[in-house]
Amino acid sequence: MVTFQDLNLPTSLQKAIDDLGYTTPTPIQTKAFPVVMSGRDVMGIAQTGTGKTYAYLLPILKQWKFAKLDVPRVLILVPTRELVVQVHEEIEKLTKYMSVRSIAVYGGVNINTQKKDIYAGSDIIVGTPGRVMDLALDNVLRFDELQKLVIDEFDEILNLGFRVQLTSILSMIRSKRQNILFSATMTEEVDEILDEYFDFPEEVSLAPSGTPLEKIEQRLYKTPNFLTKLNLVKHFLLDESYSRILLFVNSKRLADFVLEHLEEDFPDQFGAIHSNKTQNYRLNTMELFQNGELRGLVTTDIMARGLDISDITHVINLQLPESPEQYIHRIGRTGRADKDGIAISMVSPKEEEEFLEIEMLMQKEVDVIAIPSEVKIEEKRLEFEKEFKKPKVSSKKKTIEKGASFHEKSDKNKKVNLGGPGKRKPRKTAPRNRAVERKRAEKRKKK
Repeated sequence: MVTFQDLNLPTSLQKAIDDLGYTTPTPIQTKAFPVVMSGRDVMGIAQTGTGKTYAYLLPILKQWKFAKLDVPRVLILVPTRELVVQVHEEIEKLTKYMSVRSIAVYGGVNINTQKKDIYAGSDIIVGTPGRVMDLALDNVLRFDELQKLVIDEFDEILNLGFRVQLTSILSMIRSKRQNILFSATMTEEVDEILDEYFDFPEEVSLAPSGTPLEKIEQRLYKTPNFLTKLNLVKHFLLDESYSRILLFVNSKRLADFVLEHLEEDFPDQFGAIHSNKTQNYRLNTMELFQNGELRGLVTTDIMARGLDISDITHVINLQLPESPEQYIHRIGRTGRADKDGIAISMVSPKEEEEFLEIEMLMQKEVDVIAIPSEVKIEEKRLEFEKEFKKPKVSSKKKTIEKGASFHEKSDKNKKVNLGGPGKRKPRKTAPRNRAVERKRAEKRKKK
């Protein structure tokens, strides 16, 4: 078995690894290490929760040499603000005994503070594509000395609509660099970007896309509607083993709705994270959850990628994600670091076909579990569950029976409103009052 000692890391880096208590690299770290060290472009394909962050950080930091430069030599792009913070924190841990300046840049906070940090000098920049592009366009962030570009969660960056920002950044940075790319899935859009901007990166693949993590027990509950799903969640929460939970929904409005309902029976035990929340709120809520002060989080797919939240006991899908691959990323929040986890999916009749696609992707059938008898089955459906019916429009026009008193107007008497002031007929002036005019004329003569 390969250990971190076998990687011949510098003493300062090995000491940081020892402080963290790590002894054995994960399979993706072992496979990617020599390829990244070779200087070739790398395309790493690995499912979530496999340790991709250290797979690129360790070889980069092993090769690190001090240089009197104030511009970054490494740029790391990730899809979300939370992931920026997480990667930045991992760099801080690994460089505890090294002279490396790392800066995290992301939207939702004052850009001027980040500009001051960059002006003070940086070695590694970790950021979201949008904020990195803003800083580059302002000529604050320069890539003259950039040696390595890392794009982590490549497919998710494109899924979130950052293609324009990503391609703009690629056109700004120097061509002589090493590209280190990691993705959980190989989509057509990822392939297009690879073909256009990168020269034959060597692929390091750990597992086929959609391979479920073996440490996760999957359960399926067929439920008639969303309110019944909420009743089922509340039933589960009576069990104290549901101690660190992620609840996934597909919209920000529903996340707030679920949180509001959970607060009724479990006050101050849950928080909600989605893109409408302020950055400070999101980071504070994450910190409370990490520290065990919150029992669970209600969130959208913003939490499905990359984030390393330790010891998640249960992932609950109140709604299925838009793609089968995203299901894998969601349930991958639990069962990490060789620990067991449970993934529960509540599927309405409309979602049964979608779950069948997920099973086909995993090549695994998930057992259906009956809803406990004490859970109330609701009849009411929420607005988004109701079928939208278009109003019926009759193809036959109603005809008006014309009686004897009805006469078609002659063509010259038919008014056609062409619109616009120039086409309107001039208003008729009020009728003249002769008596008043005579009195006015008499007054003028007397004067």
